[in-house]
Amino acid sequence: MKALLLSAGQGRRLLPLTAGIPKCALPIRGRSILEWQLEALAGCGVDRVTVVVGFAADHVERLLGARAWPYEVRTLYNPFFAVADNLVSCWVAAPELTEDLVLLNGDTLFETAVLRRLLEAPHRPVTLAVDHKAAYDADDMKVSLDGDRLLAVGKRLPVADVHGESIGLMVFRGDGPALFRAALDRAVRRPEALRHWYLSVIDELARAGHVGAASIHGLDWTEVDSAEDLACAEALIDAARGPQSDGAPSPTIARTSRKSSSVSTSTAASGKGSVTAATLNPIRPDTRAKPSSSVIRPSP
Repeated sequence: MKALLLSAGQGRRLLPLTAGIPKCALPIRGRSILEWQLEALAGCGVDRVTVVVGFAADHVERLLGARAWPYEVRTLYNPFFAVADNLVSCWVAAPELTEDLVLLNGDTLFETAVLRRLLEAPHRPVTLAVDHKAAYDADDMKVSLDGDRLLAVGKRLPVADVHGESIGLMVFRGDGPALFRAALDRAVRRPEALRHWYLSVIDELARAGHVGAASIHGLDWTEVDSAEDLACAEALIDAARGPQSDGAPSPTIARTSRKSSSVSTSTAASGKGSVTAATLNPIRPDTRAKPSSSVIRPSP
């Protein structure tokens, strides 16, 4: 299965740490957030990954090219990263939406059991991984549910309608990619598109009955939005891997407490990949050329 990672943003709430590198490249115990994510995806059977980049894209591409991966990793450049939110990142990546795929926010870390549970959920066009807690704050991407059907998703849902939160991880199957792509094309033509998250499009699909939810309650994940989140992620990784005689991370981080992070088997040392490029002509959704991209191929 393919995966799409949204990693174009700078992560301004983490300044000054992100003054020269994007949030996805921030190190957590010797590895970047992006590397932890790629390893977790590999542990769940993902065989191709496209990373949408923007801020400090060259840095991310160097990071990816510095080691070998067990699958092909492509980067796709979003030239609108400085003026638009992640709805536009998804729209730029619309040519990727032609088959079943996993979509992952660039700041969500998770143990591999989270993605496995999502992939084992009953098949719907779109299925969101959701968690549950006693109370939700204004920044949580809240969800309203009817059993395992998603009714709505957004930060401003009425308190009485909130049953959980989206963790920034979902899977598209069957008609899901085409439905998402068509909804993105409609959304991007609206004046407010630059200020909207792609989950506003998922909300539209949910209200039309196309979206399900898979509870990952009891499993571990974290969203890295602040310096405090980084510290928490580091502590959880340390606690999960335990003492290492050689100082290296363990191949798999086991589950600890809610909102920790996890990875799968570590891959080999550095390798080189071929690079291809295409042009970008961001005019209208129906006349858009392919965005520029690079390919980092798996080592033989």
